[in-house]
Amino acid sequence: MNRPGPAHRRRPSASAHGSPGLPRADADGPGPAVFGHPAGRGPTAGPRAPTVEETTEPPSACGGPGEERGSATILAVGVMAALVLFAGVFAAVGQAGAARHRAQGAADAAALAGAVRILLGEAAACEAASELIAAGETVLERCEVKDLEITVHVTAEPVGIPAMFGPARAVSRAGPVMAR
Repeated sequence: MNRPGPAHRRRPSASAHGSPGLPRADADGPGPAVFGHPAGRGPTAGPRAPTVEETTEPPSACGGPGEERGSATILAVGVMAALVLFAGVFAAVGQAGAARHRAQGAADAAALAGAVRILLGEAAACEAASELIAAGETVLERCEVKDLEITVHVTAEPVGIPAMFGPARAVSRAGPVMAR
């Protein structure tokens, strides 16, 4: 009885050079080129290394780490652009606020200067207000006197980006305090 058993099974075939236990290069396909020998058939050729196509997996629907390369750079550029934008907006709001405060301060001072001369007449009161305004960076738009009260309208030109939206305006009124 000649039954093939475990002792009679075929062993893996030898390579092209007869090394036992290694697959033959021509049976498994060309191997890597070793020391300038084509298709890995050189004197030191071993088992064939897997190719890139065999080792890479197809891209998954969720994406992999290869799809996220450079995402931190894009995120950093986006954050920096947002910070620059917010800094520009913050500076523009500050410049507009400064112009508004400058106009309001000049209007308050001009109204008080005009109130001092209100008893001398409307012309004297408005002249005192315009003299005070001329010393600063603001412009007197109009001066109104009604009874013993003077109302002064002043504008100030902002600097930078807020200048595109026009001047800052302020109104102030001064006169005698009435007891109630």
